[in-house]
Amino acid sequence: MSTTSQKPNRNMNVIKVETKPFEGQKPGTSGLRKKVSEFAQPGYLENFVQAIFNVLGNCQDKSLVIGGDGRYFNRAAIQTILRLAIGNGFTRLIVGQGGLLSTPAASCLIRQYQTFGGIILSASHNPAGPDEDFGIKYNGENGGPATEAVTNQIFSQTQSLDHYLSAQIDDIDLDTLGKTQVAGVTIEIIDPVADYANLMESIFDFAKISRLLQRDDFAMCFDGMHAITGPYAIEILERRLGAAAGTVINGVPSEDFGGHHPDPNLVHAKELVEKVNADPALVFAAASDGDGDRNMVLGKNFYINPCDSLAVLAAYAEKIPGYQQGLSGVARSMPTSPAVDRVATVRGIECFETPTGWKFFGNLMDAGRIVLCGEESFGTGSDHVREKDGLWAVLFWLNILAESGKTPQQVVTEHWQRYGRDYFTRHDFEGVDSESASNLVSRLRQMLPQLIGQTYVGLTVASADDFAYTDPIDQSVSQSQGIRIQFAEGARIVLRLSGTETSGATLRLYCDRFEDAPDRLQMDPQQALAEVLQAADQIAQIQQFTGRSAPDVIT
Repeated sequence: MSTTSQKPNRNMNVIKVETKPFEGQKPGTSGLRKKVSEFAQPGYLENFVQAIFNVLGNCQDKSLVIGGDGRYFNRAAIQTILRLAIGNGFTRLIVGQGGLLSTPAASCLIRQYQTFGGIILSASHNPAGPDEDFGIKYNGENGGPATEAVTNQIFSQTQSLDHYLSAQIDDIDLDTLGKTQVAGVTIEIIDPVADYANLMESIFDFAKISRLLQRDDFAMCFDGMHAITGPYAIEILERRLGAAAGTVINGVPSEDFGGHHPDPNLVHAKELVEKVNADPALVFAAASDGDGDRNMVLGKNFYINPCDSLAVLAAYAEKIPGYQQGLSGVARSMPTSPAVDRVATVRGIECFETPTGWKFFGNLMDAGRIVLCGEESFGTGSDHVREKDGLWAVLFWLNILAESGKTPQQVVTEHWQRYGRDYFTRHDFEGVDSESASNLVSRLRQMLPQLIGQTYVGLTVASADDFAYTDPIDQSVSQSQGIRIQFAEGARIVLRLSGTETSGATLRLYCDRFEDAPDRLQMDPQQALAEVLQAADQIAQIQQFTGRSAPDVIT
């Protein structure tokens, strides 16, 4: 790689650096995710960022939000991005102090300051550290993840890139709040929490939640998982709402997330689960993930799956200050159970089924067709930003508990009594050989027409397809989004390969089944879904293709 000087820009030397394409820089459902060692290659990050700027076009005199979840390589990457942003003509760069911004907070800032989008550095719930994962994605001017059309253009640019533009400047101080002028460019280091916390205060009844948190018979615990949400939770829950000091555990972000896997589920948030079940004082517990966009909520010995959580939020929305005007519509990802559909039917509002990936909700929000949306992978959100939002969901639940005067278990049980229960489970087979996983899915696709009418473990296949989605706003089409098999008895199985892994493949099996008999609403989900799981095993032959006799994670 060689460099050649280019005409100075704003009294600053900008160099044109010759480069060659790197293979495999195709963004997945949440941006580009690779091992740190790949991103640390000379020119690798620069190429991808330049590809983003090439797709954006004229960046002259525009502003950009930059921040990440604080994982290893975050600070070094931000210095590189600042140099490229300045080299490509941006004149205002808004950066979270210390290089930190949760993903929903970054979306909040993009919208609040009306920037030319933002660059978010995160691999979400994936492990962090020198030998682990890193990620980068571009969010558009609406604050949401780049559309599939834009990410395809970015990938195309990476395949033909021959140079990038970089300003020759010293490293920027990321830790001191305030504005710095660099040859006519304003670099603004801002409090990463304040604007987001103010937005939350405008949505929820903080006075009512504060009274709940200070009651003698109510205590909660929030697990920041050594990741980005810790500072946000401490500011909002402990300082603004008055929860007891220590309510937030693992609240200081670290570059390796404390050596843990920051995925808020029953396996990786084991400490929180044990704490809420063992401590008599705790009524409610919650956790978020690496970049702050996912959530898990718990009652005492009571797990609330994300599908039910979304449905409960939709049912209670009009009792929350920010949603008193009612909901225009709701949406869920295809693998998510249809629990929220039943609320939408009763409320007489639109309900959309989209592919997995938050970007698919963006058009619906921007068009005013939906207000609430969610995915079964612990992500829920609303049109207050254009990302899923972990802490927002936790505050929504606290507002519900404060409003209803009930425990989490009572809220969910009463919901099932009114709407019925969609039993749901997800089985993850992680680190599977990619070729074997692809062969399994290819076989299923070929089998789909022959499955209809067949019976497995007493369940008769009513329909079977590979989910395709036509966006109702821009008419774009997304094919091959997951195998769906619907049974006549009200059960369903879904199989898809995850798009967020950096090595190997994760095969996800989803099963759900509707039940409305009053005496069958309190079953263990694995028991209630036993026949559906057996049918899935017979149809998909997961063990034969992957060699796995059991999943790595069950949620």
